[in-house]
Amino acid sequence: MRRYLVPAALAAASFAGPASADLVSEVRLGVMQENVCVLDCDNANKEPGQSINGDLLFNSPGFLKFAWSPKPYIMGSANLQGDTNFGGVGLHWSFPIAKSWHFEPSFGYVIHDGELESPYPQGDPRGDAFTEDHVLLGSRDLFRTTLGLHHDLSDTWGVELMYEHLSHGQVLGDGRNQGLDNIGVRVSYSFN
Repeated sequence: MRRYLVPAALAAASFAGPASADLVSEVRLGVMQENVCVLDCDNANKEPGQSINGDLLFNSPGFLKFAWSPKPYIMGSANLQGDTNFGGVGLHWSFPIAKSWHFEPSFGYVIHDGELESPYPQGDPRGDAFTEDHVLLGSRDLFRTTLGLHHDLSDTWGVELMYEHLSHGQVLGDGRNQGLDNIGVRVSYSFN
């Protein structure tokens, strides 16, 4: 997955050149704490660590005006401990809530390189050890839902506190669905 994320990030950065005002709206980059305890803490001790997380947001096309003009995005996340990496696409909304503050939800689709199931048969002691250390996501395809609180530092720079949840929701897959909950801080740069 990492061999795909780096070229994708470089390709995304190439868009951020002269044509950025027409196509690219924002770049966001930060650090996330992986697999934190939010609501279901049964798996929060598995795959702890940090990841580098980035989104490239595009200007909202006119045909999405009916849905409060979300910005399409592409994103990638690289785990610094070599656990689950993922990348995907989705839609990002921004709702002003106070001067220079915005509530920012998003919804998308990602693919990942994490574990789906234990490679050992049930009852094998190696399987117990494996499931103690790894989140079993059950499907290569996952939904990505985020909630963010964004603060504009200037016309171009901002900071964001973000929560991110990954799960197949028994829609994109069945069986195991332990999911991941991540929390982090990111910096943003706006081209608009």
